[in-house]
Amino acid sequence: MDQSTLVSFALAFPALLFSLVAHEVAHAYAALKQGDTTARDLGRITLNPVRHIDPVMTILVPLMLFISSGGRFWFGGAKPVPVVPRNYRNFKRGDIIVSLAGVATNLVLAFVFAAVAALVGLALRASAGSGASEWVTTVLAMLRTGIYVNLGLCAFNLIPIPPLDGSHVFKYLLPPAWQQQYVALGRMGFIVLIVMLWVARPLISAWMAPAYMLGSWLDAFVVRATMGG
Repeated sequence: MDQSTLVSFALAFPALLFSLVAHEVAHAYAALKQGDTTARDLGRITLNPVRHIDPVMTILVPLMLFISSGGRFWFGGAKPVPVVPRNYRNFKRGDIIVSLAGVATNLVLAFVFAAVAALVGLALRASAGSGASEWVTTVLAMLRTGIYVNLGLCAFNLIPIPPLDGSHVFKYLLPPAWQQQYVALGRMGFIVLIVMLWVARPLISAWMAPAYMLGSWLDAFVVRATMGG
């Protein structure tokens, strides 16, 4: 891995880690509000990353994909929050709410990252030529990366392949006789996803395109704040 790729990963990883943790905390909190205390009882309603890190999905997979794609494509995951859907006060509504809580959080975070980045961009303009401008530039780069990370997580998790979040909504659109077989795909869902990432990348790219278009718009907003245009 060349130095520029390493620097890019170092800038992107903190945003990815925070966003993954927030995603799982949202699932845990939503489950609690729907009547399931499992995640809370296991200490998963916390922003402490130690509670959520999976060595393979949180660190190894993002690093390998980042390197192999030259920084153009990557994703990751945290330890899934354990939930017991039968504890929900309303099974179907609870399942949908808990499943969408993570992606909704990532969508909101994308706008939060953009807003904070715009403020940091204004601070960078004010500190131009000072010793503080170098670290402000680094923070700004991390925040801009966070915009794309969160929108990417939002779109990726909505792919209707079990066990991704989107499958918990899509299954209710299927005839009841098909739902069980569809959910059963979750046993090998991540294998299907990995295969798709390599053999059907154009399809994945098309699915992700709207998210990155929104990311480009938010990033342009940050650039205008930074450059004063």
